[in-house]
Amino acid sequence: MINSPSPVMETYNRLPISFTHGEGVWLWNRDGERFLDAVSGIAVCGLGHAHPAVTRAICDQASRLLHTSNLYRIDAQQTLAEELCRLSGMENVFFANSGAEANEAAIKIARRYGNLLGIKSPAIVVMENSFHGRTLATLAATGSRKAQAGFEPLVQGFVRSPYGDVEALLKAAESRSDIVAVLVEPIQGEAGVIIPKPGYLSALREICDRFGWLLMLDEVQTGIGRTGHMFAFEAEAVTPDVVTLAKALGNGVPIGACLARGQAAHALGLGSHGSTFGGNPLACTAAATVLSTIVDQNLLEHVVSVGTHLATELKKVCADFAGFHELRSRGLMLGLEFAHDCSELPRIALKHGLLINVTSTRVIRLLPPLILTEEEADLLVQKLHKSIRILHDTRVKSSEASQKP
Repeated sequence: MINSPSPVMETYNRLPISFTHGEGVWLWNRDGERFLDAVSGIAVCGLGHAHPAVTRAICDQASRLLHTSNLYRIDAQQTLAEELCRLSGMENVFFANSGAEANEAAIKIARRYGNLLGIKSPAIVVMENSFHGRTLATLAATGSRKAQAGFEPLVQGFVRSPYGDVEALLKAAESRSDIVAVLVEPIQGEAGVIIPKPGYLSALREICDRFGWLLMLDEVQTGIGRTGHMFAFEAEAVTPDVVTLAKALGNGVPIGACLARGQAAHALGLGSHGSTFGGNPLACTAAATVLSTIVDQNLLEHVVSVGTHLATELKKVCADFAGFHELRSRGLMLGLEFAHDCSELPRIALKHGLLINVTSTRVIRLLPPLILTEEEADLLVQKLHKSIRILHDTRVKSSEASQKP
C-alpha cells in the first residue's frame, strides 16, 4: 500500500495501491497479490492487459517510427480511418488523443455547421447528467454542476434537456431557432449506466432530420464492443452524423477519434482544427490491432453471452440485500444501483482482490475486459457479493448501535 506524499497534483481520489503488471483480466501489485480488474482502466482495456497481439503491434511500430506529425501523410492513420469508416458507415475521421478532444472536435463541427447555415450563435442540445469531458467546452456540455463548479464562466451555446425525454426535446425545437445539433451518450456511463428506453436514438434521429440538426453520439465509453455491438447505435440501426470514440480504441494507448458523415464530414477545412500527436503511427497501429482482434475473434458475440451470464448471476446474489434497487446492463457495461451510499465499496472490494468503481455514489459500475470468461465472471460475482455483504453488515451494525439508548 502507498501512503507517502506525492508531487502529483491531487486531482484524483486514488486508492492506496499501484500495480506492476497485468495479464488478461488480472493485475498484480508489488507484493505479488492478484486483483480481478472489473474497471478496465474505466472501459479502456477492452482486450485486457498485455494482450499479445496489441503488445506485438506496439513493440514493432515503436521500433520503426513513433511520430512525424500531421504535416505528412501517416499510412497507419489512413488504414485505421478506412476501417473505422467501414465498420461505422461514416465518411471520414479526425484523430485526437482522448475522448474530451474527440468531443471538442464534434462541438467545433456543430458550430461550423451552424455558421455555414447563417446562424451566428449556434446552440447544441446536451442532456442532463451527461458527461463529455473536462476541457472547458466539454465541461460546459457536461450535465454536472459539481464538475463545473469553480470553472466559470462556462462556454456558452449549450441547451440542456432531460435524458430520454423526446417530448422535452421537441419543445426545445419549437421554441428555439438557433439549435444545430444534439450531443448525447447512447448510454450514460458516469451518471450510473442509465439506459434509455428502446427507440430513443431512433426518435432523436427523426427529430434531427426534421429540423436539420446534426445527431452527434458520444460513444467514448460505449464504443468498440462494450455493449455487444462495435458501436452502441447499431442496436437501433441508427446512423449518426457524428460519433466520437476513445477509451477502448487503443486498449491503453491514448487515442481519440471523431467520425463524421454528410455535411458534418466537410464542415472542418484546412487549418480549422488540428492536433500535434493525434493519429500518430503508434496509436493508430494499436487501434487497428484492437479492431482486427475484436472482429477476428468474434468478441462481440462473446460480450453478449458473458454479459448476459454476468447480469443473471449478479441479480441472484443482489436479491439478498434489501437496499438493492436494480441492475442495468448492456453487454459488459453494468450498473447496480442501491438505495444507500456505496462510496466505500471499492476499498472493501480491494481487500478481496477485486477492482470496481462506484459512480453517482449509489451505483456500482462494472466495466470488465471484453475477454472476461464465464468462470472469471463467476469469480467476480463471488468477490462482489462478499464485499457488498461486508458493507451491508457494517451498515446494519452502525444503525443498531445508533438506536441503543
